[in-house]
Amino acid sequence: MNAKRPNDLTPVLALFARNGGRRMLLGAFLSTLVVLAGMALLGTSGWFITATALAGLTAAGLAGFNVFVPSASIRLLALGRTFGRYAERVVTHDATLGVLAALRERLFRGWAQPQAARALLRRPARLLFRLTSDIDALDAIYLRLLVPAIAAFGAALLGGLVLGMMDWRLGLALFAWLLAFGLGAALVAARAGRKVALRRARALERLRAGAIDLVAGQTDLAMVGRLGAQCEALTHTDARLARADDALHRLDTGAGWTYAVGGHLTVAATLLAVGALAQYQGLGAPSAALALLIALAALEPFAALRRGAIEAGRSWLAARRLGPRLRDEDTAIAAPAGHDSDALCLYGATVVHAGRDGAALHDITLRIDAGERVAVIGASGAGKSTLLALAAGEVVAQSGEVLARPCTWLTQRTELFQDSLRDNLRLADPGASDEQLWDALRAAGLEADVRALAQGLDTRLGEGGLGLSGGQSRRLALARLLLRGADFWLLDEPTEALDGATASDVLARLARHAAGRTVLLATHLRREAEIADRLLVMNKGCIVADLRRGTREFDTALGTLRRH
Repeated sequence: MNAKRPNDLTPVLALFARNGGRRMLLGAFLSTLVVLAGMALLGTSGWFITATALAGLTAAGLAGFNVFVPSASIRLLALGRTFGRYAERVVTHDATLGVLAALRERLFRGWAQPQAARALLRRPARLLFRLTSDIDALDAIYLRLLVPAIAAFGAALLGGLVLGMMDWRLGLALFAWLLAFGLGAALVAARAGRKVALRRARALERLRAGAIDLVAGQTDLAMVGRLGAQCEALTHTDARLARADDALHRLDTGAGWTYAVGGHLTVAATLLAVGALAQYQGLGAPSAALALLIALAALEPFAALRRGAIEAGRSWLAARRLGPRLRDEDTAIAAPAGHDSDALCLYGATVVHAGRDGAALHDITLRIDAGERVAVIGASGAGKSTLLALAAGEVVAQSGEVLARPCTWLTQRTELFQDSLRDNLRLADPGASDEQLWDALRAAGLEADVRALAQGLDTRLGEGGLGLSGGQSRRLALARLLLRGADFWLLDEPTEALDGATASDVLARLARHAAGRTVLLATHLRREAEIADRLLVMNKGCIVADLRRGTREFDTALGTLRRH
């Protein structure tokens, strides 16, 4: 485990370079330019003020002193620093936000892969934390570590060059001191803050997860008498988070004092050095002021590393969590050769769910022709829904081969979101016009209900589709199914929990619009299986019978299903 940790940052840095390389280089260059302009502005101003004061002591000196070039240089540096700072902020933040957006898209695509939905349902709070806090923590890598480090190196180099022109030993000493002290203090702060930052990140994750569990499950917790215990556990987690915050604040304050002391030592040592140069080598007062102010400004960019160093532990943890997902390149699953007339072909497919004993599907070989209507029946747990998930690509076969046409899956649960009816429909076709939406609603038997609403398609639903009845929600799901326009339908108990009249109407509409399409239907109900021309009987993950309409076995199996 520890051997892999040094490489955790590699895929994150690769993503930064791939999605924001040029903009990030430009941002680092602008940041360095702003720092150098600030140092030059301060040094030139000190030199100019000192030289002007000395020139004013005599009339001849004042007459021969050129005030225009230094004053123009100061104005130019001030304007350049101001506009440079604005451009640097725009470029660096645009580059960073672009990379983080690409990272979120990459993670979303990863969680859209087979079996990812199951993991998302098992740990929604943790994965939400990855998409929010973990990704946000990665901005410190560029904005608060790489950019300040590059700018600080440029400041050390400029300071060394300016003082080196006065005396090479002084320039080399300042350059070495700035790198050793400035970067060394940042490394010490990062090392000291790493464990604290990790504790804080984990405590914050537990606090958010606990708060979500408390809000979502407060009724159940109250019924079993655990509401108080959950609140107490949340209070303890919040206290741990507060202690971690306090420790980080103390480290930040300590690092700030360290840099302040280092700055005073730098200025004092430079003052003594230029004083000695003035005494023994005739260094002028304006040059001495220039050297002193350059040394004073040179340590400022290193202090900007302080915050990034304190947050380095959090960024490292985020990279460690997200890095493995970024290493896994999106790969297409090669499908076996099949016939153009096949809608679904399985060859010895076996599926094993994580954490469960035995196979959910065992050595399934199946072929469904395009245009067939097939119903899968069997007891609960026989593998019907897993078969549909395998056809939809939501699970991956551990062995065997799978070939399936693009399909639309109508699951047992209608997934509706806290949004408008229009946007809930457009999940099936984001580019659909309002006319197409009304056509789909009309085909699903929901047009009259929606037109009766005051806001029509703009009517907003509550969480989980609150505001629609069960039958209306199912019809809305049917409208989405029709709007999608796929030639292969996967239906998982489409009329379960609906009243008889609504169920009959939904089934009639499904049967009417399924003409020419392939239908694979998982069901316990006779009314649903009756629309099929072929029955697959499943038991313990195996297909034990394949029955065709018109045979006695088909009618017998159909008769064993419950009516309602």
